[in-house]
Amino acid sequence: MVFNWFHFGIILFLLAGIGFAVFPIIVALLFSPKAKGGAFAQPYECGMTPQGGAWSRIGITYYLYALLFLAFDVDVLYLFPAAVFYKDSIGFAAFWEVFIFVFVLVVAGFYFYRKGVFTWPRKIKM
Repeated sequence: MVFNWFHFGIILFLLAGIGFAVFPIIVALLFSPKAKGGAFAQPYECGMTPQGGAWSRIGITYYLYALLFLAFDVDVLYLFPAAVFYKDSIGFAAFWEVFIFVFVLVVAGFYFYRKGVFTWPRKIKM
């Protein structure tokens, strides 16, 4: 194999990419504050001292709903290129592709519903 300028450029960009990933981590490790506790342990609320129940906990079900929303939201983003390409397509090929995609989303929604993912559990009083 002959080493030429193209290979040099690839290696250079690879090293630059690794440098861009590693450099901020090293700088953060060197210059970040090392103190634990005190004001550093308090939650950040726009630079003001937190008032009241700043450490209130949010149930895990909220995060599950957020993840489901993101999953279906990202899936819907795949429909935009299909909608742009749809006017240039010939026949019903694009229609069936979009139909199958939406059908899989609907089946996944029914599956999640049957598994009980969309049920919000009652709060347990302690």
